[in-house]
Amino acid sequence: MKRQLVGAALAVFLILSQPAHAGAPQDTVQANVNKVLDVLRDPALKAESAKQTKKEKLRIIYDRMFDDVELSRRTLARNWNKLSVPQRQEFVQLFRQVLEKAYVDKILSYTDEKIVYDKESMLSANQSEVPTRVVTSSKSIPISYRVIMKDGVWKVYDVIIENVSLIQNYRTQFNDILVKDTPEQLLETLRKKVKEQ
Repeated sequence: MKRQLVGAALAVFLILSQPAHAGAPQDTVQANVNKVLDVLRDPALKAESAKQTKKEKLRIIYDRMFDDVELSRRTLARNWNKLSVPQRQEFVQLFRQVLEKAYVDKILSYTDEKIVYDKESMLSANQSEVPTRVVTSSKSIPISYRVIMKDGVWKVYDVIIENVSLIQNYRTQFNDILVKDTPEQLLETLRKKVKEQ
């Protein structure tokens, strides 16, 4: 159940959390949410034949949205130091592909729910949390985006939906693997997962 919730959470996360150039974290998230919504609502991309084009447009936004290294490092936590530099680079690429392949169809099924932005809170000088709510016809889903300022740009490094953290969920899964297996075996597990999807 927890994995399903996080899966749905990530889908909403990918739809909604797009960092932009330096500015207030909330303004950054909101501005980039609009870019994603523009792609999802584009009438020219509604046909099934346009699905690949839509994915490519979302992938470009994803590139601006995430700090892949920060997301990967925080997900592995103390296990990050167990990986060599080449293993870290491969992990970052594989983890990104796992997330993309697991949730792209969920992102594409967005049905125009309303998004409400609440007041951001600074976690440190260069980190902030931007709380939002996705309002459907039957419920309100709280979603908080954790963003970090790097090189003058706010980037998302975690999302918490209904108190479930993306990085915490994957951290638990990867930690379970690394308790008994080597970093190379973790990478092999991810390689297989990417090929299967």
